[in-house]
Amino acid sequence: MARINLLPWREQLREERKKEFLTILALVVLFAGALVFLGDRYINGRIDHQNERNAFLKKEITLLDARIKEIEELQARRAQLLDRMKIIEDLQGKRPIIVRVFDELARTLPDGVYFTELAMKGAELSVKGGAESNSRVSNLMRQMDGSEWLTAPNLTAVKAVTSGALDQANVFELTVKQTAPRAGAAEGEQQP
Repeated sequence: MARINLLPWREQLREERKKEFLTILALVVLFAGALVFLGDRYINGRIDHQNERNAFLKKEITLLDARIKEIEELQARRAQLLDRMKIIEDLQGKRPIIVRVFDELARTLPDGVYFTELAMKGAELSVKGGAESNSRVSNLMRQMDGSEWLTAPNLTAVKAVTSGALDQANVFELTVKQTAPRAGAAEGEQQP
């Protein structure tokens, strides 16, 4: 019987399969390495792109913050200007009122009474003066109470002062509140 040794053929087939396996393994490793490299490049590119977008947004946010600060400063200046305008308008509106108050003081002043000192604090007038008699002081208070521009007269002090044998005067102090008349009454007075 002839003996055939098949071992080299099997060994050769095994060697070929081993080479084929190693080649496929190398190709798979190469392909996997290429995929990892391309994936890394893609992800790094996306990260760089996002970082550029973030930098752009930060720059724009900085610009907008500067504009917002400028707008807030402008709004503060506008509020200050509006407050000033309101104060000026109030002063312009109140300017004729003090003239009317002095006019009313002159109109309510009866004969035999004179003022020596006037002081205004807020809406309250302090009046110091002299009169020939107490009845003239009470007449002054009644006329002030009847005025549309003056209300609530309050007599603080009355003193009799004699300067000589015949001259006698009463020195008085009173307070009165200044008010604005109703709109219809004030307009009605100004028309005639």
